[in-house]
Formats: sequence, C-alpha cells, structure tokens
Amino acid sequence: MSDISFDILKHFGVISEEKGGWKKEVNLVSWNGRNPKIDIRDWAPGHEKMGKGITLTPEEAAKLTELITTALVKPEE
Repeated sequence: MSDISFDILKHFGVISEEKGGWKKEVNLVSWNGRNPKIDIRDWAPGHEKMGKGITLTPEEAAKLTELITTALVKPEE
C-alpha cells in the first residue's frame, strides 16, 4: 500500500468528539499534493491517525449544505 500524504490547510471546526480523543472534523485538506478539498473525517489527537471520511469540492459542499438545510427545515414525516 502506498503512503498517503496530506496537508491540513485550514481547520473549520469539530463536529463531535469521542471519549478516546478522536474528533470528527471539517478541514480543508490537500491529499497527495492535489488541489485541496473540504474534508470530513475522524482524526486521532495530533492528527497522527485518521478514520474513513469524505472529501468534497466546493460545489459538492455547497450542494450538500443545500440538501441538509432542506432536510432540517422540512424533515420528512
């Protein structure tokens, strides 16, 4: 398995935190030197380990924001 490099360019915030110190964070991350994307995933303290997550382009993040806003304003019955 090849090494994965990452650079957290901007930290937007923490969604939640587990007892072991792992945090679900929203960051702007460049993976393997590529263009940065909005990244949502679990991180160990110090960012030495990471869990599975999702990366989004700005357009995808905007669409996700729209969909979540709609879901919260008009939840389905």
